[in-house]
Amino acid sequence: MPEQTPYPNALAPITLGSVTIKNRFMMGSMHTRLEAMDHPTERQAAFYAERARGEVGLIVTGGYSPSENGLIEEGGPLFNSATQLPEHQKIVQAVHDEGGKIFLQILHSGRYAKDDNIVGFSDIRSPINPRTPRVLSGQEIEQIIEDFVECADLAQQAGYDGVEIMGSEGYLLCQAVVERTNNRTDEWGGSFEKRIRFPLEIVRRVRQRVGPALGIMYRISALDLVDQGATGEETVRFAQALEEAGVDVLNTGIGWHEARVPTIAYMVRRGGFQFAIANIKKNVGIPVIASNRINTPDVAEELIASGAADMVSMARPMLADPYFVKKMIEGRKDEINVCIGCNQACLDYIFSFKVTTCLVNPRACRELDYKTEPAQTQKRIAVIGSGPAGLAAAVNAAERGHDVTLFEAAAELGGQMNLAKKVPDKTEFYELIRYFSSQL
Repeated sequence: MPEQTPYPNALAPITLGSVTIKNRFMMGSMHTRLEAMDHPTERQAAFYAERARGEVGLIVTGGYSPSENGLIEEGGPLFNSATQLPEHQKIVQAVHDEGGKIFLQILHSGRYAKDDNIVGFSDIRSPINPRTPRVLSGQEIEQIIEDFVECADLAQQAGYDGVEIMGSEGYLLCQAVVERTNNRTDEWGGSFEKRIRFPLEIVRRVRQRVGPALGIMYRISALDLVDQGATGEETVRFAQALEEAGVDVLNTGIGWHEARVPTIAYMVRRGGFQFAIANIKKNVGIPVIASNRINTPDVAEELIASGAADMVSMARPMLADPYFVKKMIEGRKDEINVCIGCNQACLDYIFSFKVTTCLVNPRACRELDYKTEPAQTQKRIAVIGSGPAGLAAAVNAAERGHDVTLFEAAAELGGQMNLAKKVPDKTEFYELIRYFSSQL
């Protein structure tokens, strides 16, 4: 960290259990569908390595199911066999070679699976899935716990620095915890203590298997935003129980996928869920990570400096600019390509069974395909119009060594982005104009 920086808290190191992270930034887990492309291991290694090269302290992979019945979709990410170790070792090594740390996320989709054989704690259908889950037996629940343990063991063998156990956004572990999706009357349902038993057993048994060396992060739902979800008091009690069970760090999630309240779109105020995160932070003794609509260095610094959180999770912002943290460290904040919260090429693509990319950075998830290399022959290039396409073309051509002249008839750069930024809640377009202007 530089001696003088406007971000002393965000750029300070932190220790999570036995794992030391060089700054307070984490690239949160996200679905990319890179596993569906050609050369999936190489693509994932390149994707994560570039973010590590950009100085993000910790990376969390997309969610891997520990079992066939936990897959989000047929052919989705699965890690349940030692035969898969070589591909994971390549991903881990790529990140470590760039000085980063990486956790594997373990995720069971439960009733969110896009499969006719979905399972759940009760036969209650999700409003965003036409399929009704089959109720898990007690024996099957025990098997899923062991599946999580085996997956964590494999992650440790592969060299991951830790695992994140996915317990938010409405996936299976989240479904076990609340009455909305758990109406069981056996030892896995009924009272609050019985409903949280499933995730707690996973944490306890994972810790018992992997020992103290592997970091364990739990993604807890800080705010469900659905009827019959957990109360604030229950969330605190659950967080405290997770700490006691052996969790090193709590990463917060906001809202189930079926919640009708926007949580990550452009109209959501930056850092707007600080109150829910702080509710957990002030009641536990382990680090807590803030998430959702954190897309600038100043928001990150404020969340940490205020004591609301110890780290920040940024997923989409690391799609938009893999060198976000590096630019902060080097005092180049104005050169950060900020996520505008549009969701058009990340979430919308995933829901359409496409591979993720980014509207403001089409190189995201295409690191092996789109490389900015010096031009063999330098040319004089005229670019007519300074809309987003013109600005991107001009900047990219200049980066390759061409002599570029940009022509614009209007009084200001940006084209129709200058109209878009005036739409209520669309002020993030100011950031895009600012970014391109800094490159000229």
